Amino acid sequence: MMVRSPGEPRRVAYLYLLPALVLFGLFVLAPLGHSAWLSLFSWDGVTPGTWVGLDQYEAVLGDAELRAAFAHSLVLLVFYAVLPVAIGLGLAALASRSRVRGLAALRTVIFLPQVIALVVVGVMWRIVYEPTGWLGDFSLALPAVGLVGTWVTFGLAMVLFMAGVQKIPRSLYDAARVDGAGPVREFFAVTLPGLRGELAVALTLTTIAALRTFDLVYVTTGGGPGDATTVPALEVYRRAFRGGDVGSAAAIGVCLAAAIFVLAFAINRVADRAART
Repeated sequence: MMVRSPGEPRRVAYLYLLPALVLFGLFVLAPLGHSAWLSLFSWDGVTPGTWVGLDQYEAVLGDAELRAAFAHSLVLLVFYAVLPVAIGLGLAALASRSRVRGLAALRTVIFLPQVIALVVVGVMWRIVYEPTGWLGDFSLALPAVGLVGTWVTFGLAMVLFMAGVQKIPRSLYDAARVDGAGPVREFFAVTLPGLRGELAVALTLTTIAALRTFDLVYVTTGGGPGDATTVPALEVYRRAFRGGDVGSAAAIGVCLAAAIFVLAFAINRVADRAART
């Protein structure tokens, strides 16, 4: 009889993960590292670049327009992440208290925006809004784009939470109702703790979608009116492909990637700590 060493299952798991890690390194880490290297040069994409070190990052931090673009992304977080998660939790709470007929069809319809190309979504909503209406108003353009983001992402949150509710033991709900818990108390005592994992996934995905949004803004407003809806990804496009400043665009992209990493890491750390308590 063959006796396996204690560390053998772990080594086998690493071997299975190795191809995925190689692909991740080639198509994610390597381009990110190359972008970080390009951000240290002043380069137009054609002629030889000039070494400038961290000057590009100093320029990014000191540029008022770029700070406004990042601030716009933080506003979009409310529409892409907070509102969809709140709506999804509300629908999940309703589903946990009663059986809904046609739930599978409802989930399919609500999730449908996730499978439609955002360019198509942007064109459709641009027609709905009428460019000279909300999208042409300096104070309403950004919330208008954000509401489209809510429409796109809340279906993902709802599907995640609906699936999570189904794995929560019904005995917990029965016990809560026997103790006299109402809908609100039942939600905070049973439903919300049971959806910690799904909540972390939903917040991570929607936060990433909010910070890296480009196509929806580009199609609906192009960053306008003025700079009312500019976002970092749009600034990367403008500087790299229109302004011929690849180094500055790379620096913005690296800063954006760092911001996404920090927020995603924070969300998952909070979720892990909550799961241990």
